[in-house]
Amino acid sequence: MTTKVNIYCLFESDGNFYGVYSSLKAAHRDALKISNKGIREVFLEANGIYHKATFAKLRSFFQGEMDKKIRYVSGTHGAFIVKTKLKE
Repeated sequence: MTTKVNIYCLFESDGNFYGVYSSLKAAHRDALKISNKGIREVFLEANGIYHKATFAKLRSFFQGEMDKKIRYVSGTHGAFIVKTKLKE
């Protein structure tokens, strides 16, 4: 029997590994925390287009996708989440 689990890897904007999550909501919360250190609003960047950083928007970007990277941008601070699959 094979177990397939989606995992979300969170990195800071400079590429430092921050954590791995099985919950997209927890990864989103921590990505906002990392990115929201300035006075600017946090945005999601996907395919060169910027969107307001909401959980619903993030979930829609990842739906049906695998090995996809979404960036969080806010002035000089940021983070990114990579969705991948863990096979056991």
